[in-house]
Amino acid sequence: MNNKFKKIILFSGDIIILYSSLYFTLLIRYSNAELWTTHFWPFSIIFLLWLIIFYIANLYNLNLAVNNLIFFQISSKALISAGLISMAFFYLIPNIGIAPKKNLFIYIVIFTILFYIWRQFYNWSLKTYLPKNKLAIIGCNKLTQELIKELQEKSHLGYIISLIIDDTSENTFIKNIPIIKNLTNLPELIKKNKITLIIFTIDPRQSPELRAALFNCLPLKINYFSLPDFYEIITNKVPLEAIDQMWFLEKISRNNKIWFDYFKRFCDFSLALIILLITLPIWIVIAVIIKLTSNGSVFFIAQRLGQDNKIFNLIKFRTMREENNDYSPTRANDPRIIKFGSFLRKTRIDELPQLLNIIKGEISFVGPRPERPEIATELEQQISFYRERLLIKPGLTGADQISGEYHSPSKEDSLKKMQYDLYYIKNRSIYLDLSIILKTIATVISKSGI
Repeated sequence: MNNKFKKIILFSGDIIILYSSLYFTLLIRYSNAELWTTHFWPFSIIFLLWLIIFYIANLYNLNLAVNNLIFFQISSKALISAGLISMAFFYLIPNIGIAPKKNLFIYIVIFTILFYIWRQFYNWSLKTYLPKNKLAIIGCNKLTQELIKELQEKSHLGYIISLIIDDTSENTFIKNIPIIKNLTNLPELIKKNKITLIIFTIDPRQSPELRAALFNCLPLKINYFSLPDFYEIITNKVPLEAIDQMWFLEKISRNNKIWFDYFKRFCDFSLALIILLITLPIWIVIAVIIKLTSNGSVFFIAQRLGQDNKIFNLIKFRTMREENNDYSPTRANDPRIIKFGSFLRKTRIDELPQLLNIIKGEISFVGPRPERPEIATELEQQISFYRERLLIKPGLTGADQISGEYHSPSKEDSLKKMQYDLYYIKNRSIYLDLSIILKTIATVISKSGI
């Protein structure tokens, strides 16, 4: 069972629980469900909002589909947010024709109970009863061991590594997984271990022996993945140590995204202009507060590298003192940040002026974050393919910004950022952009931005 189908089951189950809870609410409140039609459409609007909140909260991420404290914390916050939005909806729109006070309270209680029961059952089923994909990995390296650790810690993803085939290893087992020394009897090994998926660390085009062994397995209807591709599916990151120039030539092409890029530019311009007009009064308030609480200009303008390494001026609200400021990269608990600037940074309101950069076409809403030219020049000398992260326009937000990790401009953190940036460049789509924007909005609302 693939992950997409698992998510469909999870999503469908949530919808069933949403409407079942409404049915039981009406049954308890009125001793019958005759008012179903009256309540169906208003609550359907609420349910849509709830599902969006659940998605933003990452409750459809299978990596969180485990019965642990983190899952309960995230789901509890999502349910509280959904309940508050529901209250606002019914009280701000009084002409709906139903009295939601007690109904809504009863509904939230019933849904919470059924939701946790359903999710507990689903999470338990993933580990216990749902069919598992048995894997064989050909070749063993550092990335292989990272993948093994990832899959063993997240058994609910449904993958079991049954064997490793590697003639260079001195061991006979790695983390309780048997190691086979050669490919001679690969079809028999596949049948014996009921393998459904083969991951290879070596390019079959460069190994006649591997190519022939895999070819002999074609009648077994086995799925094949390269290690970088499978690692990307599991982690939503591109493993930098496993890619080369051919990866970029094969995986990244501007031509196959040309219509998406045109559409994205139209959406960027239109949405940025609308938000700019709506938020202009807020700009004035922010400007006044900045001027009253610190000396200096309202805006901070700094050079950044844009698409194809072209330099442009990035505009933000100033959040630091100008006096005694060497304008070095921001540090944790940076003393240069003014009190109001800390609020602007946490909520990311300081980035509102970048709407002007979006309108000018210098950046997009979603893309790799633009770096300072001097830092980028240094990182290009330390990190392979660092320049290629700006094959597309940089963005106001991106895959790295919603990863939940803080990444500084250091070499180590820049490597981590690149994994997310290259994943976005390769897989960018309307769906992925909407996903990143929704999760960014959640970050802003929760004031958890860094």
